Amino acid sequence: MDLSSTKLDYYHDMWKLQSKATLLSFFKGEDGRNALILDSTIFHPQGGGQLADTGVITIAADSSFKFIVQDVRSKDGIVYHYGVIEEGSGKDFEMEVVRGGEVFLFVDEARRKLNSRLHSAGHLMDACLEEVGLGHLEPGKGYHFPDGPFVEYKGTIPQNELQSKQHELELAANALISRGGKVSAAVLPYEEAAELCGGFLPDYIPKDSTPRVVKLRNSAVCCGGTHVSDISEIISLQVSQIRKKK
Repeated sequence: MDLSSTKLDYYHDMWKLQSKATLLSFFKGEDGRNALILDSTIFHPQGGGQLADTGVITIAADSSFKFIVQDVRSKDGIVYHYGVIEEGSGKDFEMEVVRGGEVFLFVDEARRKLNSRLHSAGHLMDACLEEVGLGHLEPGKGYHFPDGPFVEYKGTIPQNELQSKQHELELAANALISRGGKVSAAVLPYEEAAELCGGFLPDYIPKDSTPRVVKLRNSAVCCGGTHVSDISEIISLQVSQIRKKK
C-alpha cells in the first residue's frame, strides 16, 4: 500500500474534537480488525505514554453509517483507525464507492480529557522532581498510562527519606495545580526547542528536526501528545508510591 504520512491535526490543535478528512483505504487487518486510513486525523494513536482516542467516524454521503473507533495505532507515519461498523448502519460498506470521499471524525471528549489529564500529570511530576531533590528524568523513561502512570528518575535519595519526599512531591504538584497556568504547544527549530527544554534534548530527537515543545507554565517538554489547556484541569494529583530501584 503506497500511502503518504497521515497529517496529525491534533498535533497543532490539542483540543480539537471534530474534523473532516478524506478516506484513503479500508481493509481488514491480519488480526481480523477493520481499519480505516485517512489523509488526516484528530485521533491520537496509542504511544508516547498516552492511550489511544476512541470515537466515531461517519461518511458525508451516508449519514446513517457509523464506524466505531475502538483503537488507533501509528506505524511508519501512517495512522490506522481500528473498529467496527455500528450494527444497523443500513447497508454493507462498499469501500469502492466511498474511497476518496469525505468523512467526519468525532473524538470521544471524556476519553480525550482523561488521557490529556493523565499525560499532563506525568509532565507535572517531571517539573516537580528536581524541585524536591529527587534527581532528574532518565530520557525515555516517562510513562503516563491510566493503568499505572509512573516516571523513572536518577537520584541519590536514601531509602529512609523516600516517604517524606513522596509527600513533598505531592504537595509541590498540587500547589502548581491550584495556581493553574496556561498550557501551549509549538513546533520549533531544534536549537530553540533545546533552549526551552533546559539546554538539551534526548538523543533520539534528530538535530535537523523541528521538535514540538509543550509548555506547562514555566516548564517545557518535548512531546507529541495531547494535554490540558490549563494546569488546573488536572484537578489533583496523588503520589501513591516512590520506589527505589537498584
